[in-house]
Amino acid sequence: MIDRTHEKAGSAARLRVVVVGATGNVGTSVVQTLSGHPGIGAILGIARRIPEWQPDRTTWAAADIDPGRADLVHHFTGADAVVHLAWKFQPTHDPVTTWRTNVLGGIRVFESAAEAGVPVLIHASSVAAYSPGPKESPVDESWPTHGWPQAAYCREKAYVERYLDAFEQTHPAVRVVRMRPAFLFKRESASQQRRIFAGPLLPLHLIRPGTLPAVPDLPGLKFQALHTDDAAAAYCEAVVRPVRGAFNLAADPPLDAARLAGILEARQLRIPVSPVRAALSAAWRLRLVSASPGLFDALLRLPLMDSSRARAELDWEPRYTAVEAIQEFLEGLRARAGMDTAPLAPGARIVG
Repeated sequence: MIDRTHEKAGSAARLRVVVVGATGNVGTSVVQTLSGHPGIGAILGIARRIPEWQPDRTTWAAADIDPGRADLVHHFTGADAVVHLAWKFQPTHDPVTTWRTNVLGGIRVFESAAEAGVPVLIHASSVAAYSPGPKESPVDESWPTHGWPQAAYCREKAYVERYLDAFEQTHPAVRVVRMRPAFLFKRESASQQRRIFAGPLLPLHLIRPGTLPAVPDLPGLKFQALHTDDAAAAYCEAVVRPVRGAFNLAADPPLDAARLAGILEARQLRIPVSPVRAALSAAWRLRLVSASPGLFDALLRLPLMDSSRARAELDWEPRYTAVEAIQEFLEGLRARAGMDTAPLAPGARIVG
């Protein structure tokens, strides 16, 4: 059952929530979910560019979390919770730029929330924060979060986890929640994720069922996925419930070559990792694909996660299976789907 403590005094007691990074894949789903919850009275969506999209109970502010930019304390003052989702995946060829936003910008969000007296801080971590782990026995939230050192995305997620360890010690009055979702997909994120991970040369006709000749069956290719709306439901519950700590978020079943081949109506082709990695590395150096070879290495090593804690303490259950989430995403790729926000716009510029 949902904790409705904040509703007892009517709309005046409803929560004011600030969502940082409100216009991307996760942010749009979180804002939409919060806007439909009876315990939420107002949402401030913070993004670098204000969108045309206007969900209920939501106002917008343009701000950049990078050091030296807009005054975040001003935006956070009076908030009951800050949900930090802003993250820069690209350019993978310039890790200093992503570090500045993802690590230094994240620290700025945390410290600004503390300075503003915000009692709840919810941070978007990731399965990518985890150290390499097993593919057969899912791990709980106690698994080490040291990331995979060759991938900037993993290093940055792991570093922010370490910073939050210290933050919780120095700000014990702040209720800190860390969400660690699996890979997140929805139809509207297709164009953005194509830019982030695949680049401009992905042949869209090959993602139609029955057109791809084979799916590579690589050692270690087994990962989890989740529909972004299901992740958003967990974020919303973390806002209104008195929970702390980390929560794994993943849907069943885990995805491997056999399930991907079934989705795409293709055969499996068992091949070693080394030639695939070499080809990806060459394409990345030539800026033909956006995902770095380090991220590919991490994918093959990430553990599977046990989401029992989220189910028990957030009363959370995914509405979509992992297969359904991937199928919806692939349909979005074929349709060049997006949303009326800068990150999700179908025609946005591809970076590398």
